[in-house]
Amino acid sequence: MSIFHLFIVALIQGVTEFLPISSSGHLILLPNLTGMEDQGQVIDVAVHVGTLFAVMLYFRVETASAFRGLWHLSTARFTTQDARLALALVIATIPVVIVGVIFAITGVDDQLRNIAVIGWAMLVFGIVLYWADQYGPDVAAPSGFTLKNALILGLWQAIALIPGTSRSGITITGARFLGYERSEAARIAMLMSIPTIIASGVFSGAEVIASADMSAARDGAIAAILAFLAALASLAFMMRLLRSVSFTPYVIYRVILGVVLLVIAYS
Repeated sequence: MSIFHLFIVALIQGVTEFLPISSSGHLILLPNLTGMEDQGQVIDVAVHVGTLFAVMLYFRVETASAFRGLWHLSTARFTTQDARLALALVIATIPVVIVGVIFAITGVDDQLRNIAVIGWAMLVFGIVLYWADQYGPDVAAPSGFTLKNALILGLWQAIALIPGTSRSGITITGARFLGYERSEAARIAMLMSIPTIIASGVFSGAEVIASADMSAARDGAIAAILAFLAALASLAFMMRLLRSVSFTPYVIYRVILGVVLLVIAYS
């Protein structure tokens, strides 16, 4: 695969993974709309690894707390703050893992990979994000990231298996409906991405490792590094922008792209 192709794929994944505009939707659209070769599973896993390290670095304090919490849970210390965070993230990941396995076994995931589905998801869930952002209470949920809220947000996150929905976007939507203010909703969505990306990587990584050759491994390493840099910049941009701007610019982008895709799909 050419360096240019790797750069385009890594840039799309890195920028769109954490912005509420759907990375999976954009990666599916790339070969469909440009005629480029599909990047394949090796590169898909590699760019996700790159974005994983980016979010872990950006939220390194919370990431360290979650890993300490896993140790606390393994030693039956369930009441520490770290343990509660780790348990909440585990609970939030369970729905997307279950639904993801069902989709993979039944073949639903392949059936959803088309322009019409992405267009409708971009449009509909963009409008839902706008509604949650504008009319959700602008006060942080008084109980914090509780286990109940983790389960609710986990169910929201499972919807993101529909291409074009956006994992971060739908999780932020759910958090805004629960009453979290914008930056906290985004922070929770980003933290929830860590176990989700890990679970996705484990699910598909074994097959990739078994089939990859040296050339594919080299391309994957390049793509991972590029995606890491793009994701880190994207995260910093969004979190800084949220101090003064709502999610409306992303909603406008989603609606415009959704309408364009639907026109293409049905024309």
